[in-house]
Amino acid sequence: MSNIIIRPNWVLPESAASTQDAYFNRRRFISTLGLGTIGVASVGSLGCIGQTGEAAEAPKGPLDTIPADAPRDGYPAARNSLYKVPERPITDRIAASSYNNFYEFDGNSKEIWHLTDKYDPYPFTIEIGGLVEKPMTLDLSDLIRRFGIEERLYRHRCVEAWSLTVPWEGFPLRNLVELAKPLSKASHLKFVSIARKNEMPGIKKQSWYKWPYYEGLRMDEATNELAFAVTGMYGEPLTKQNGSPIRLALPWKYGYKGPKAFAKIEFVDYEPKTFWNDIAPDEYSFLSNVNPKVPHPRWSQATERFIKDMDTTRRVRTQLFNGYEEFVGDMYPNEPR
Repeated sequence: MSNIIIRPNWVLPESAASTQDAYFNRRRFISTLGLGTIGVASVGSLGCIGQTGEAAEAPKGPLDTIPADAPRDGYPAARNSLYKVPERPITDRIAASSYNNFYEFDGNSKEIWHLTDKYDPYPFTIEIGGLVEKPMTLDLSDLIRRFGIEERLYRHRCVEAWSLTVPWEGFPLRNLVELAKPLSKASHLKFVSIARKNEMPGIKKQSWYKWPYYEGLRMDEATNELAFAVTGMYGEPLTKQNGSPIRLALPWKYGYKGPKAFAKIEFVDYEPKTFWNDIAPDEYSFLSNVNPKVPHPRWSQATERFIKDMDTTRRVRTQLFNGYEEFVGDMYPNEPR
């Protein structure tokens, strides 16, 4: 689950829980690990967590959380040059693996990698049902071998107005849609994530939420060429805190529209309910497209902070559809421009 902060009024707000001082402390802590200058080419030497023992080893850093049994076929993948982000650099891997939202582990903090030691995602299957020719259950490792993987460089925009540039590995979501063979009357997809309360401490801690996490897309969105089923990033399988073993990247939408660790896809003929829209429909719409002219009720979306500038006041202008209007603009004729 991704990128929004909503809790009951009696819970400590994010503004109090994640101050700039806390962020600076996080950066200092990372630097003490000796990881701050590690590049993409060298991180593969970091140890992965053992998954077969009775007790999982606590991760030593944010890149030490790739499951040991994650499939490595095709990594590192060749980059698809069609998808470019020319105006800004790729986000530092340590930052992208440290500063993120995954409420199943903790909704009060952006730094959650140290809470993932008990989470054991593999082996992992995805159940497909609803309006399809034949319901099926698919093994993720088999899917990766079947479809292969490629790398795509995408902008990632959080609804909280911070942003990343990430090299994701995975396959087009429409490959999975086509494999499912939906019936002609199927108009939407509903995604349901796993919710393992004994492995994901945020589920017990935040019992007021209606777990498991659930999201939805229109069929034309799911089959758009940008919609990407992500199984890795920075040339390796996903870390646990970044959504292992599979998540969606929908770069023209706010991050929470891309569910993490989804294990069920249901094809339906109606607009499905979604987690955050059910909680706060006046703040989080079903579409949730990135649009600088549509403010969040509690803050502007006209500008954003790139993750490298989180300790500064520098902001950049937010682009319509996060800069992907040429790919998706025709799907939303009523979107404010």
